[in-house]
Amino acid sequence: MEMRTWIEPVVAAAQLASSFYDTGLLLVVKNYYNNTNASSVNASEGAQQKAISNFYIIYNLLQGLTPLLSAYGLARLGDMKNRKISICIPLLGYLFSRTFLLLLILLPWPIEVMYGAAVLHGLSGGFTTYWASVMAVASLGSSESRRSLRLIVIELIYGIAGFLGSVASGHLFVTFHLGYQQGTVLVSSSIALYAFCLFYSLFVLKVLKPAGSCPATSTNMEDPDGKMASDEGDSVLQETEHRPTAIPSKLIIAMLFVGAVMYDLAVAGAVDVLPLFLLKKPLSWGPEYIGYSYAAGYMIFITSFLGVFVFSRFLRDTTMIMIGILSFAAGIFIMAFVRWTYLFYIGKVFVLLQLALVVTGVVTSTVFNKIYQSTLDWFGGFCFLLSCGITCLSLIPISIVAYKQRTSSGSLEILTD
Repeated sequence: MEMRTWIEPVVAAAQLASSFYDTGLLLVVKNYYNNTNASSVNASEGAQQKAISNFYIIYNLLQGLTPLLSAYGLARLGDMKNRKISICIPLLGYLFSRTFLLLLILLPWPIEVMYGAAVLHGLSGGFTTYWASVMAVASLGSSESRRSLRLIVIELIYGIAGFLGSVASGHLFVTFHLGYQQGTVLVSSSIALYAFCLFYSLFVLKVLKPAGSCPATSTNMEDPDGKMASDEGDSVLQETEHRPTAIPSKLIIAMLFVGAVMYDLAVAGAVDVLPLFLLKKPLSWGPEYIGYSYAAGYMIFITSFLGVFVFSRFLRDTTMIMIGILSFAAGIFIMAFVRWTYLFYIGKVFVLLQLALVVTGVVTSTVFNKIYQSTLDWFGGFCFLLSCGITCLSLIPISIVAYKQRTSSGSLEILTD
């Protein structure tokens, strides 16, 4: 594989930049409302928490909804013209939108300018367009036999880069800054990394075009020894080519869909509220520990890779899904009662065992932030108990799938009516 077809440097650098930005944004917003509330006689920690929460409600809504206006068009343009378009335009949006945060630190601007940054980021395609294009480029740049492995490795690189960036982000925020303007070096580093990604994608990255497909019969005639491929995946594919294709049961599809939505509902809401919870008493975490908390979140990509790699040989898909759901439920339940730092990491150990996807839900983020504000003075960990309950409920449809799988003679993929 030619080195210029490697998308991995973009993935690593962009995720380092993103982890720097996420930590920087949270701490800059916190400092902004600290300074704003300092002039108020009736200022309290609860008021600061609600102000930060309200900021993230609007910010996440704008950042989550605006890509709907442009993502499809950019993806289609990339398919028709050049895949670089749907990578470079989102990266350009990242670059400009992250510059808003640096200007906010250096200039006496209101925090609301970050809403404009969220809109700009979303209209340029956002993460949705960027990541879909990265996966497409990676697929085009790898052989069919190694495609799955390369996509998994890219996700692993994404997680490792996020982990390392998060660990370093808190220290960069505190140690390196200009005068009293904390975060300048951290955010500048993020912008520089995005600039590198854009330069690499424009002038170095080579996107291969899809090869023309040939009929299977002509391939076999030209290469009669093709069926003797040593690759295990190829031989499995050849064995299944002669089987009739079975249509998955509608019940199975529905149960998996319901389980995924419920699980996403629980995870997205809790993950969005968690950083705010860590800023308040009794934890009152500073920049370094906030960076560590983000790093712990990125460990999911490493543990998921190892978990699937090891357990997929011995366990069914549904069993691994249920292990992941239960591990998240246990971790988020512990999080509700966290009063000391070490309990956070005990909870995170369980959360990091999850093997299912984690996708941020825009509506869920808003709802959970509002619930967090309403229960802040009563019981700050209520959102995590709610998340734990919804997570456990998502086991019901997955259990139905597991039961159907056990009573069926086939595998999950060929369960039929």
